[in-house]
Amino acid sequence: MLLLGLVSYSRLSVREYPKIDEPVVTVDTRYLGASADIIETQVTKPLEDSIAGIEGVDVLTSISRPEQSQITVRFRLDREPDGAAADVRDRVSRVRQRLPQEADEPVIAKVEADANPIIWLAFSSDRRSPLEVSDIANRLVKPRLQTLPGAADVRVFGERKYSMRIWLDPTGWPASA
Repeated sequence: MLLLGLVSYSRLSVREYPKIDEPVVTVDTRYLGASADIIETQVTKPLEDSIAGIEGVDVLTSISRPEQSQITVRFRLDREPDGAAADVRDRVSRVRQRLPQEADEPVIAKVEADANPIIWLAFSSDRRSPLEVSDIANRLVKPRLQTLPGAADVRVFGERKYSMRIWLDPTGWPASA
């Protein structure tokens, strides 16, 4: 009887765990052409200073990379995730005018622990190059999917981007007279 009880106990499933989602909000900001130092001083620092005063913040971390700032705000468990996200939106909007005008609008997102992608789409073409397919996915498909009800995030993986290399020949310039 004891052996049967031990075996049964290890195989019983628990269906009703309490939902404990730690409220986490991220703020992503892109500033094309900026170095990590400029991102740190002109984007990340002003945003961090503004967000740090929100009630219930447990941990505030940030990463400043070339052209991108990412701030992650972890709140205490007793904080409502929707209210936390609203407070972060409010604080970011207050400091937006202090950010460089060339910087993209900060993207504020709630992170849910059990959030998984519900759909993966693959694009290919016999008539268009991978660069053109990526461009179409970014310019046409992504904005339409982002506006669907319940869509939290749309990401394009494996995308190709247009780029240009310019080599300057300083000896080819006419000398100033």
